[in-house]
Amino acid sequence: MQYRATTMSTRGMVTTPHYLASQAAITILQRGGNAVEAAIAAASTIGVVYPHMNGIGGDNFWLIYNAKSKKLKAINGSGRSGEIATIDFYKSKGFSKIPSRGALAANTVPGAVAGWGEAYSYSLQEMGSSLPWSSLLEQAIQYAKEGFPVTPSQQYWTEVNLDESDTEFRALQRFEEFSRVFLNKRRPYKAGEIMKQEDLGNTLAIIAENGADYFYNSELTEKIVKDLQKHGGLLTVDDFKQHTSDWVEPISVPYREYTAYNLPPNTQGIASLSILNILNHIDVKQIKEGSSTYYHVLVETIKHAFIDRDQYLTDPAFVNIPIKELLSYEHGLSIAEKIKDNESAKQLQLLDAKGDTVWLGIVDEEGNAVSFIQSVYHEFGSGFIPKGTGIVLQNRGSFFSLTKNHINALAPRKRTFHTLNPAMLLKDGKPALVYGTMGGEGQPQTQAALVTRIIDYGMSVQEAIEAPRWLFGRTWGASSNSLKVENRVSEKVRMELESMGHELEVLDAFSDTMGHAGAIFIEHKTNVKYGGADPRGDGMAIGY
Repeated sequence: MQYRATTMSTRGMVTTPHYLASQAAITILQRGGNAVEAAIAAASTIGVVYPHMNGIGGDNFWLIYNAKSKKLKAINGSGRSGEIATIDFYKSKGFSKIPSRGALAANTVPGAVAGWGEAYSYSLQEMGSSLPWSSLLEQAIQYAKEGFPVTPSQQYWTEVNLDESDTEFRALQRFEEFSRVFLNKRRPYKAGEIMKQEDLGNTLAIIAENGADYFYNSELTEKIVKDLQKHGGLLTVDDFKQHTSDWVEPISVPYREYTAYNLPPNTQGIASLSILNILNHIDVKQIKEGSSTYYHVLVETIKHAFIDRDQYLTDPAFVNIPIKELLSYEHGLSIAEKIKDNESAKQLQLLDAKGDTVWLGIVDEEGNAVSFIQSVYHEFGSGFIPKGTGIVLQNRGSFFSLTKNHINALAPRKRTFHTLNPAMLLKDGKPALVYGTMGGEGQPQTQAALVTRIIDYGMSVQEAIEAPRWLFGRTWGASSNSLKVENRVSEKVRMELESMGHELEVLDAFSDTMGHAGAIFIEHKTNVKYGGADPRGDGMAIGY
C-alpha cells in the first residue's frame, strides 16, 4: 500500500524534509534559478524552520552535477577542530570523553555557510547562475523574523531534550540562550504555535548582504567566539578565518547498469558504496523483497561495511585510507561469498549512536542536479547559542575520541568522522537517481533500501520510501546493538529473523527513528522526474 502519490514533472523537481523548504526551492527554480541556487534557498530555509535538525551552526556536503560540463563534483563543507583543541586539554579538565553538549562540545568550526558560498561561486562561474546571493536567503530571513508554525517533530524533540535527569545528552534548558530562543514561557513550543528567531533573522540578513565570507571574518565572527570562550569554549577567531570548504573527488562503484557516487572520507560515503559494492555480487532480484532473507542479507552486508568504516574512517589528511581496496571488485566479492555461505547473524562490537540531519535533492530544467546534506549532529547540536546571534552551534566534534591511538582521535585542525553522505546514481553519464536520508547510522542502510527497491525491484520512488524499514545499531543510551524493524514487517518475517540470530526490536509504523528519506528518479527517455518524500517526516516533493 502506498500512502502518498509519487510527484511527477518534466521541468524541475525538489524534495526536502520540510514543506516550506521545498516551496522555497521550487520558487527559485520557477524564477529561473538553477539547482544549486534552489539548494541554497532550501538549505537556509530549513535551517530556520527545522532548527532541531540543522542550521548555519552546522556542516554540509554536496554532490553537484553540472549538465553543461557533464561533470559530477563534490564539496566537503565540514569544519575542522580548533587550533587549541587537544586531547591533553580535555584530559586536564578531567574528561575521559568530549562532553556531548555545551561550549566544550562546539569544538569544530561550522562549515555550512562556507559550503553555500563555495557552491554559489561555482554556480556563478560554471553554471550560469542568474539570481543574486541575497535573494536566495530571502525566505529564510522572512521565516526567522516573521515566524513559522512549529512542527510536531520540533515539539517532540524539544520535549525529549528537556529531560533533566540526563545532563550528558539532554537538559538543554540549562543553556540560557537555548531557553530564551526555543522555549515559550519555559515550555516547548507546541505544534502549530508561531515561533520567531529574530537574532537568527538578523544574522542571516547580514550574511545575505555581505556574502558567505562574513560569517568567518567579521564582527559576527568575533561575537560568536567571544561568547563561546566566555563559557569555556575553544574556538578562536583565527579558526574561523582559516576555514575552507574543499572540492573533493567523488568516489564511486558500479551497481547494475548504473554508477553509484558518494563523498570520500571524512564521510561515511565509503560505507554506503561498500554496501552496494557487495550487493552487486548478489542476485537481489532472486530474493523476495520484504522477506526475512532480504532483510538478513542487507543487514549482514551493512555489518561488513561498518567494520571497514570503523577501522579506517577519519580525516584523510591525517591517515592514509585504502579507499581503492575497500571498494574493489575483489573485496566486494569476497564479502558477498561469506554472506551467501552463512545464514546466521554476525555479531558486531557496539556501534556509537549518531545524530540527526536533513537531506534534500533538486533537479532543474537543464538537467543540473544536487544531492545535499546538512546537520548540527545531535538534535539542537551542542545546545549552545552565542548570545545575540541565534546560531545553534553543532556538537559534531564531540564524536572525536580522546584515546590517542584511536583512528578518530582528536587533534587540532582535524575533521572528524562524519555520518553525512549525499548520494547519486548516474546512468550513461547523467543523473538517474538523486537520493539520501537523515539518520546517522541509518543513512547507508536506508540508501541501500532505496537503491535495491527502486533499481532491483522496480518500485516507484514513493513506494520505496514508504516501504517498511530497518535500522541496525543502537540509539542514545542503548546497551546493545539491535535490529530495529517497523511493525509493518510481518510477525512471520520477524520470527524468521530472530531464528537467524538477530536481536529484534519492533518500532511503530513509520517511525521517526528510521530517518526522513527522499529521492528523485529521472527517466531519461521521457525526461519525467519522479519525486518522493518521507511520511516519517514533514517533507514534500514538489515539481513543475
